[in-house]
Formats: sequence, structure tokens, C-alpha cells
Amino acid sequence: MPTKTMRAVRLHEHGGPEVLRYDEVPIPEPGPGEVLVRVHAAGVNPPDRYLRDGLTRMPGETESTVSLPVIPGTDVSGVVEAVAADVDVLAVGEEVFGLLRFPGFGGGAYAEYVAAPASDLARKPAGIDHVHAAGAPMAGLTAWQFLIEVGHDHPSPFQEARHRPTALDAETTVLVNGAAGGVGHLALQLAKWRGASVIAVASGAHETFLSELGADRFIDYTKSRPEGLVHDVDLVLDTVGGPDSSRLLRVLKRGGAQFPVLPGHFDEEETAKLGVTVSSAQVRSNGAQLAQLGRLLDAGTVRVAIDSTFALADARAAHERAARGHVQGKIVLTTA
Repeated sequence: MPTKTMRAVRLHEHGGPEVLRYDEVPIPEPGPGEVLVRVHAAGVNPPDRYLRDGLTRMPGETESTVSLPVIPGTDVSGVVEAVAADVDVLAVGEEVFGLLRFPGFGGGAYAEYVAAPASDLARKPAGIDHVHAAGAPMAGLTAWQFLIEVGHDHPSPFQEARHRPTALDAETTVLVNGAAGGVGHLALQLAKWRGASVIAVASGAHETFLSELGADRFIDYTKSRPEGLVHDVDLVLDTVGGPDSSRLLRVLKRGGAQFPVLPGHFDEEETAKLGVTVSSAQVRSNGAQLAQLGRLLDAGTVRVAIDSTFALADARAAHERAARGHVQGKIVLTTA
């Protein structure tokens, strides 16, 4: 019998958005513990761009796990098309969403079909569509594992100590740097869900958006530096990173913590002198946590903002949009 095929975006070489190719490839077969998902939408995330640029080794890995050509993408929402014989938690026809095989570059979500570990998936919330569901997994699980519950015992490649989220309640003040982005806008909402006061830092164009999500205070970083306006904060969640990230330590009270989602530069003597801690984590696929987040999405307690959508064939344009920056929420590819 002829092999059944699908369309998928693949990298045959590394480079700019122009290296994303729309190919015809065989539909994958689900292996043990896996289901075949008919993809309706796939989220666009920074690791997709890192892979495209040439990063083929995850932090903590000693060697590359990527061989070209490769289908990028980890965030997916779709419908179960087939299940492996040993899978009994999902059935054909169920709508699902998930973060696939992360940390790693084996997600293969930029495609019409993907073979996905059942443990990475959760049932899609009935109250949201596939586009919004596809925007949730990586950003939502990053926010969840940094702020609510790590949910695993895997050592972080970024630090020896296990990451421990700060208890959030009505007595807690959280500053979210880069609050309009994928992780930032979901972290803001999760902190509000737990009762915390939230200071959102972003460019002025996002002020109304972030106020509508529940931010108690907004700082336009193009006009003011947070450390000049804010003090006695319990927690900083920094989704921006970079060499300047340690300046945010100055907004913390003694005993406070800064959680860098992206690598930053910190001096141990400075943090000790300020009496604060810096702690990071590496997001991991987790279907059970995603199911918890899904209930919040279904109830409307948390919502995924969509910056823009592109057809799967236009993945190049999606990556070009990401490169322009100032993204409000998530960029999503659709197969329909």
C-alpha cells in the first residue's frame, strides 16, 4: 500500500525564517504510549526559533539530539486520530492539547499530524478553540512550574538547588517583567488567581491589555525603570533576561526572590548582600498540570491572548512576526 502523507514544515538547514520549508512527508505512526493527533493548531515558541537558528542541544545535554531534516514545534492542539495498543487514557475523536517532548527538539508539531506521548497531553478545554489551546502549553506550563508547582524532580541545568515557587496570596506582590508576552501574560493571571498583587512591566502599547488581565499597576519600561519606582516586592518573574536583569533585584524586599525565565547575569555577593534569592527552572512536558491549567482556561479564570495566526504553510511569516518583537500573547499556526 502507498504510504499516507501529510504536509509539514521542516528545516533542511539552519538559518533565518527563509529556511522553513513546507514539505510533503509520511504521516507518523504512534509508538508505545503514544497517540496520533490530527493537528488543528500549533503554537510558535522561542525554542522553535533557536532550533531554526542552529541550536541543536538543550541546556544540560552533552550532545545534539537533532538530525536534519527536522520538523520544529512543541505546542499542539488537535483531535486524536489513532491510539497505540497500550494507551487507555485517551480515545479516538477526543480533542487534546499539549507540550510535546520538552525539553527536547522532537516535538514535530509544525505538521498536519503528530505522534504524541499520551502523558504530554490533556483534554482540550471545551470552552476555548484550538488556536487558543495551542497557545497555552509551553507558556502556561512555564508560568505554572515557576509560580505554582514544579511538578517533577528532574535537576535543573541552570542550578543545583531544586526550584521552589514562592507562596502566593493576598499578602504577596509580584512584578512580572515582559508581562505582555506568552509567559508573562499567563503568569500575571496565575498570580492574580492566587490572590497576589501584580505589577506589570511592558511597553506602553500593552497598558490597556494588561490592565484588562488584572494588573494592579503598570510600568512602561520605555519611560521609567522599575527599580526607580518600586520597592519591597516579594517576587520578580523576569521573562526578558539578558545582562541587565540583575537590576530588578533592587525592587525586592529582603527575603524576596527573582525567577529568571531566560538566563541572566547575577552576582552571588550582590544577592547575598541584598538578602534575596535567584532561582530558575526548566519547563517540562506535563499533561496532568496542563489539565489543571485547562480547567482555569475553561472557566475563563485564565485566558490565552493571541497576537496573530498564520497558516502552517506561512510559518516563515510567523517567525518573521516573532522576530519583530513586542508580541502581545501568542503566535499560532493553523492547519485548516
